[in-house]
Amino acid sequence: MGRNIGAALVAALLMPVGALATSARTHPPFCANANLLPTPTDTATVDAATLCLIDRVRAAHHLRPLRSNHELQSVAATQVSDMVRHDYFGDNTTSGQSPGALIATIPYGAHAASLSTAQDVGWGTLSDSTPAGIVAAWMQSPRHRETILTAAFRDAGIGVAPAVPTVIGRGNRGATYAVELAVRG
Repeated sequence: MGRNIGAALVAALLMPVGALATSARTHPPFCANANLLPTPTDTATVDAATLCLIDRVRAAHHLRPLRSNHELQSVAATQVSDMVRHDYFGDNTTSGQSPGALIATIPYGAHAASLSTAQDVGWGTLSDSTPAGIVAAWMQSPRHRETILTAAFRDAGIGVAPAVPTVIGRGNRGATYAVELAVRG
């Protein structure tokens, strides 16, 4: 079956025991476009599906949903574009800036009394490049899972590039993702 599985199944697999019935009553059972392969014309749709899946996982763990933030989305989109353009895969930009440093310089974080940030990046080829495939992969990774399930985060921005750096993709069709999570005080 691979990682190209439906959003409802991803959510069900990741829920604690007993949470499925509660979640089904309080949240829509599916995230539209969860199995969509990213293209240059549907990145906004893929971003929304990815955030929906993350919020479904958070809801299953009794965490509040994340608010979509356009400034964080811009940082995420810049990060994935930078990785594809400069043929690398990592958290920092080619200039060495960390996601937290970038967020601290934009209006979102520039005047906050306190700021906490995290970033998850991922990539997939073929069917593993869908929002469901990427979120499933993140949830199978302890570090990425911890980031997504950090209760303190309130805001998020998703970025997707419908390509992968050639250094990792070996010419296969796929996508590169970033999610920026943050809370400011």
